[in-house]
Amino acid sequence: MIPLLSAKKLRVHFPVRAGLFRRIQGNVQAVDGVELEVLRGETHAVVGESGSGKSTLGRALLRLGPVTSGTLRWEETDLLGLDAKALRTFRRRAQMVFQDPFASLNPRHSAGYLLAEPMKIHGLARGNELRERIQTLLESVGLSAGDASKFPHQFSGGQRQRLAIARALAVRPELIVADEPVSALDMSVQAQVLGLMEDLKTKLGLTYVFISHDLGVVRRISDRISVMYLGHIVEKRKTREFFQGPLHPYSEALLAASSTDKKAMPLTGEIPSPMAPPPGCPFQTRCPKTMDICRREFPPWVAKDGGETACWLHN
Repeated sequence: MIPLLSAKKLRVHFPVRAGLFRRIQGNVQAVDGVELEVLRGETHAVVGESGSGKSTLGRALLRLGPVTSGTLRWEETDLLGLDAKALRTFRRRAQMVFQDPFASLNPRHSAGYLLAEPMKIHGLARGNELRERIQTLLESVGLSAGDASKFPHQFSGGQRQRLAIARALAVRPELIVADEPVSALDMSVQAQVLGLMEDLKTKLGLTYVFISHDLGVVRRISDRISVMYLGHIVEKRKTREFFQGPLHPYSEALLAASSTDKKAMPLTGEIPSPMAPPPGCPFQTRCPKTMDICRREFPPWVAKDGGETACWLHN
């Protein structure tokens, strides 16, 4: 099966400039050699701590940010080779839902305008058809037709996120990248938005890349998990198998951090700076199982128990 979206050796490095002449002093290695495949119809979660590069990866997957090197493909189409016109056409097929809907929704425009704009840009609907489509979109996410005249500040946090999801759906995409879409919401509202996303996936045949640090949320909604640390993906696994027993020590630490078991070993130390990542395995400075080879060489991928991991413990 050809993946809907795939990345190979994907790197996103940001130059850091300083001094009077703004010379480049180094690079922030936000995403460094990521290998990822997203299958049509699945919810693929990308998990990790803040600062691991998840959001940068999400933007790069949709060409919303720069890509330093690597390959990025939509089925058999090279996304990095698209010109501006072709990229605009691609954006009909893939949309993003951001963490903070209040920041991503223009406060000067009504909900109806925010939903109409992408449909007008792509020439999808006009006149009565446009008004009917706006009403349908609002109702599909649990809002009412009368909400079209409201502005973002007149909605609650959960309602704003529903509006953001409706805007992403306006161009009838096949893929949605959701970047921490429920992290700013109360628990009860989280459950409602997650339920909505699951219903829309079934009804519309959507594919999700779901970015989150919350393993409880990921366990509910995802089919597969990629664990990200310091710009690298270190484990790929089906969700059920991941929670039965992760392969990578970092995955174990993430599960322990979210566990109510007081005997679980918590994750200690700080994530290193992406400007100066450690040599060898990126997790070696915090890993309780570090060996000498971990400090020298980056581990190769190993297939094990239906998943894959980059860890010397399994080599």
